[in-house]
Amino acid sequence: MLRSILLIIPVLCLAFAARADNSRLERLDTGDDSRMWQAVGRLDIAGRGFCTGALISPKLVLTAAHCLFDKSTGARVDHEKVEFLAGWRNGRAEAYRWVKRVAIHPEYEYNDKVATERVRNDVALLELHHPIRNTRVIPFKTDIRPRKGQRIGIVSYAKDRSEAPSLQEVCDVMGRQEGVLIMSCDVNFGSSGAPIFSFEAGEPRVVSVVSAMAELEGRKVSLGTQLQQPLDLLYAQLDDNRIVRSKKAPRRFTTGEDRQTGAKFAKP
Repeated sequence: MLRSILLIIPVLCLAFAARADNSRLERLDTGDDSRMWQAVGRLDIAGRGFCTGALISPKLVLTAAHCLFDKSTGARVDHEKVEFLAGWRNGRAEAYRWVKRVAIHPEYEYNDKVATERVRNDVALLELHHPIRNTRVIPFKTDIRPRKGQRIGIVSYAKDRSEAPSLQEVCDVMGRQEGVLIMSCDVNFGSSGAPIFSFEAGEPRVVSVVSAMAELEGRKVSLGTQLQQPLDLLYAQLDDNRIVRSKKAPRRFTTGEDRQTGAKFAKP
């Protein structure tokens, strides 16, 4: 277990632009650059901002649960106003689809506690109104949780790269703590829900989604859920034709502290 103080900040969807400085990120501007990553797309959230999502079947998009909540009020966003832009790049997408239904992890709670349990359950599945049947947009397979030290990668949009995705192909799992993956991948606001890939099977497979960015001993890190068990729950909920809602009413946001880990968390 990592004993150092971990400052956590959700990478909530924002729509403003800023300058990119990290040279490890490869911007996927051309069709050749992005050919194998077209199933990663931008999620436009009711005209208020954006997140990142990944197609894992012709009609299902995987993302972070907190993307579906209004940052200022804590209320659920109308999912019918969420649009998935598959392979969005410089003003054009390979496919455009509106969201029909949403399944959110049953233990996820969007509240003031930006703590381990919130990150661990921060995952959602979006069912599209119409499946994407496009030979250039191939859904990704998912895989079991990565081990510590395993090489992983991330494709994401962010506030400083909202018009084209960026690839960071070499980062690693630094540790696992209470169902949360701690990773060296570089993320920023808007990267929420971005797929974390392993390459163990000779092809990219989604093993997590980005939930938050954090600082560990002064180093910028990213956090995500261990995907396999939460994903099984979400599939079951959609099979039961249930739209999952948060268990508790949203509350005002304050700083919080995780009593189990002793980590001090930043205000979202």
